[in-house]
Amino acid sequence: MRQRVILLAAEMMNRYCSFALFAVVAFAPRADSQTPPQSYLFSANVDLVVLNATVHDHKGWCVANLTESDFAVYEDSVQQRIKLFRHEDIPVTVGLVVDHSRSMRPKLPEVIAAARVFAQSSRPDDSMFVVNFNEYVTLELPNATHHNNTPDQLALAIASRPADGKTALYDAVVEAVEQLQVGTPEKKVLIIVSDGGDNASKHSLAQLLTLLEKSNALVYTIGLFSDDDPDSNPAVLRRLAHISGGEAFFPRELNEVVAICEQIAADIRNQYTIGYASSNAEQSGSFRAIRLVAHAAGDGKLSVRTRSGYIAGEAAK
Repeated sequence: MRQRVILLAAEMMNRYCSFALFAVVAFAPRADSQTPPQSYLFSANVDLVVLNATVHDHKGWCVANLTESDFAVYEDSVQQRIKLFRHEDIPVTVGLVVDHSRSMRPKLPEVIAAARVFAQSSRPDDSMFVVNFNEYVTLELPNATHHNNTPDQLALAIASRPADGKTALYDAVVEAVEQLQVGTPEKKVLIIVSDGGDNASKHSLAQLLTLLEKSNALVYTIGLFSDDDPDSNPAVLRRLAHISGGEAFFPRELNEVVAICEQIAADIRNQYTIGYASSNAEQSGSFRAIRLVAHAAGDGKLSVRTRSGYIAGEAAK
């Protein structure tokens, strides 16, 4: 089993960002390497709207050598002036949101193994937490802030609750978005492991999507499905990822989850940070669509993944 997981990981990472590539970029000497990264909230109430962007070439490889002049950002089809450009590894606040409904019972051991692998890739100054949910939503780490980045503690937190009952996915993600604010690092990421179904939440999908439009959270989803589960909803997992600029994964085999978490870890560590001050002076409360494009000589067509937009004038969550 372990050998097969390793082979799968190697195959997937050959197509996507490799940790070796990331290491060259993240730790190469820079003129500003002694300057601590600045922090910005994703909000039109502050100076900058900040985007985390992943760039791939036509073969699916990460493109790691772009400069500010290679990017153009548009808000509601109007080009904006870029005021912040960074490409470096920075601390991250990460929430692991794990479905513990009855259908997940046989899948949790692989999820726990994947969480260990993800935590092993973290920085010492990362802040991580676990939200478990069935029809109830719980923060599992046993300390005052519920944050930790120790692989054993995170694995224990996921394993501490039995898989049973219904599914309150929307409530769990709402709780996780709020919990992201406890972590000091300004870059915020959620990893959701679920079948996408919901039959117990107090919040609606529309409310959750609006919250994410106001938030600076980057969402990755991993869809694990059972043939006998009528509540499975991969479309919801795609929407949560797309609206935030993350990615949705749907493994064919359960043992692919570890390799997917390795891929997500590499993705998080090898992103561009781009900020702009919106030229739109209209009243807040409206949705602003964002399109980010990249061009570089010799790289051919580039694919850029970032959030699809935001609600103006709303404080980041």
